[in-house]
Amino acid sequence: MTVQLFHSGRSMTREKRMRRDFELRAREGEGELFLEEFSDAIAKDKDFRRRISFRRLLEEFVDGGREIVDSWNPAHGGAGAYRIQSLLEDGASVTTAMFGNITGQIIYTEVMQGFDDEAYVFTDLVPNVSTKFNGEVIPGIGRMGDVAEIIPEGKPYPRAGLSEDWIQTPTTHKRGMMIELTREQVFFDRTSQLIEKAAEIGRWLGYDKEMRLINAFLDENETAHKYNWRGTIYNTYQSGTPWDNITSGNALVDWTDIDAAEQTLAAILDPNTGTPILNMPKHLVVARQNLYTARRIVDATEITVTTPGYATTGNPTETQAANPIANYKIVSSQLLAAKMATDSDWFLGDISRQLRYMENFPLQVEQAPVGAGNMWERDIAMSWKAGERGAAVVVEPRVTTKCTVS
Repeated sequence: MTVQLFHSGRSMTREKRMRRDFELRAREGEGELFLEEFSDAIAKDKDFRRRISFRRLLEEFVDGGREIVDSWNPAHGGAGAYRIQSLLEDGASVTTAMFGNITGQIIYTEVMQGFDDEAYVFTDLVPNVSTKFNGEVIPGIGRMGDVAEIIPEGKPYPRAGLSEDWIQTPTTHKRGMMIELTREQVFFDRTSQLIEKAAEIGRWLGYDKEMRLINAFLDENETAHKYNWRGTIYNTYQSGTPWDNITSGNALVDWTDIDAAEQTLAAILDPNTGTPILNMPKHLVVARQNLYTARRIVDATEITVTTPGYATTGNPTETQAANPIANYKIVSSQLLAAKMATDSDWFLGDISRQLRYMENFPLQVEQAPVGAGNMWERDIAMSWKAGERGAAVVVEPRVTTKCTVS
């Protein structure tokens, strides 16, 4: 089924056509397939799902739908004797049940697409780790290091010893909001208000998660996410022991500053073995003010090197070479500067190795059951809740360096 099949024609409304198409599918035993294809259609076409009228859906799909809407008409007293929720409980007709499925799928799609806004760049890079614990100890095994020995002929192999290693993750928290469809929104056909509210709720839930990940990455504002290693809590960026990942006096100007940051990462040692960590940085993280500088450095096709340095006498030579800075993904967000003490600082590393999002359950959108809460006294026809539970945490600070101007 294509999106066009759901669109209105000259002789019928979009919702009437949807009812007809569903009944045809249901007679062929393909009612569930109708919903699957409808879900796919609204996910791909934002304008299509926002042109659907919940009032006309109710009138077409719910048994006695027109009577329900008419019962709310002030000319008839506006008593609203018919309750939508009571019609959606067990035993409802197939088409009436499909009304709940269709409206729920529209709300779900709006919330999820708002939550997955492409502006949330850290959310896209940080792996989600499913966990059934409210904070946990993640055990690990310390690396052995280069302990291989020469074994003389006929002698036994030496036994390898392993060191214990672990990190502690923070307490998780649940966050969510309610979405409510009122009698007035149905009667006055204000579907667009409800849909925009659903999208806005998704965006703000996504914003909250993005900001928690940014706070964990910057490590300048909150403490819950901090690196808790072997029972000791550490700041992510340090200039002493047990690691040094701050590159000071390294404003972002050209490729030499990237080189200086790489040198810092190359010097970080594994705490268990004392050998260099094989850091392969992927992400160049900058606030908005350094975005175009970062693009110029990464996207340049070649560089010019003058030897010796900036000499103006003594026959200096110039060499053109291919840009040595390649394959870095520039990560920038307008949200970074607001959380940075100095927005000219920048970072080089691997966000996906540095952070995790410990997730008890991902974003879920659920419809309220019949009779839930105070829906009757507040004229709530239907309602949904959207929520997720999790926490951001630093799991490996040694894979990123912070570069400061001073």
